[in-house]
Amino acid sequence: MRRFAYMQYDVFTSRPFEGNQLSVITDARGLSDSEMQAIARETNLSETTFVIPGDVEQERERGVRVRIYTTQEELEFAGHPTLGTAYYLHQRDQKDVVELDLNVGKIPVTFTRDAGGATLGEMRQRDPEFGQIHAQEDVARAAGLSVSDLDTSLPIQTVSTGMPFAIVPVRSLATMNKLNIVWSRCAEYLKKTDAKFFYFVSRETMDPKCDLHARMIFYNGEDPATGSAGGCCTAWAVQHGVVASESRAIIEQGIEMKRASYIHFRATKSGDTVTNVRVGGSVVKVMQGEVSF
Repeated sequence: MRRFAYMQYDVFTSRPFEGNQLSVITDARGLSDSEMQAIARETNLSETTFVIPGDVEQERERGVRVRIYTTQEELEFAGHPTLGTAYYLHQRDQKDVVELDLNVGKIPVTFTRDAGGATLGEMRQRDPEFGQIHAQEDVARAAGLSVSDLDTSLPIQTVSTGMPFAIVPVRSLATMNKLNIVWSRCAEYLKKTDAKFFYFVSRETMDPKCDLHARMIFYNGEDPATGSAGGCCTAWAVQHGVVASESRAIIEQGIEMKRASYIHFRATKSGDTVTNVRVGGSVVKVMQGEVSF
């Protein structure tokens, strides 16, 4: 019988049973690709991560090797798995700066404490790549919306900081609350574009302390918090004047599915260039155990 320890966290929240769930296999040495995928299917969470310890020099140069799986595939990058896994390493090693060696490259995560003593992690994502501007009529049709439901003052645009999302601005919170997305219809449209998923956002929010309300529906259902999309949305929001350069802002997500999540974000704009995309939030441990097979 082979045994692998795991931790389970709720990410982008300081309250257990909210935010986005993540399982972390804390030492995945000896697991094959197919075994990692099987474990990710077994946890049945949006993502499961696998920490693969290396030698000291290798980790100093590249960061701690981490692989990210959904129930269906390995990902190059994802936000809440990055933050949650970095939090595990922060707690284990007592380091305030944790560097992860992901498929997309080295991603640093910095941990600080707020005035109340709560720990907040902030990841620096890759500089954004701005892609396709999507026709509003095409996106509305794919999402089961009318063009009047969209905020036509802003573009629907693909942005990637490691994973490409089409950021879709929606006019009202009421429309966001009643989204009825058929994934197969969205997938049919998206496969013809440079985006992998839609990320729906509205400037109307439920919490007045938040700046954007978001939802992300994909092949595994609805995601309570999407840190990779949060980075893309950060770049999009700063590029198009929704949020000022270097302004600290918050995305609320997961409200409709009763897993409230709060994604802190900021970025720098100089001229027409957006850089220094940072996405962060809190993490809380909820379980630990062992996978055996």
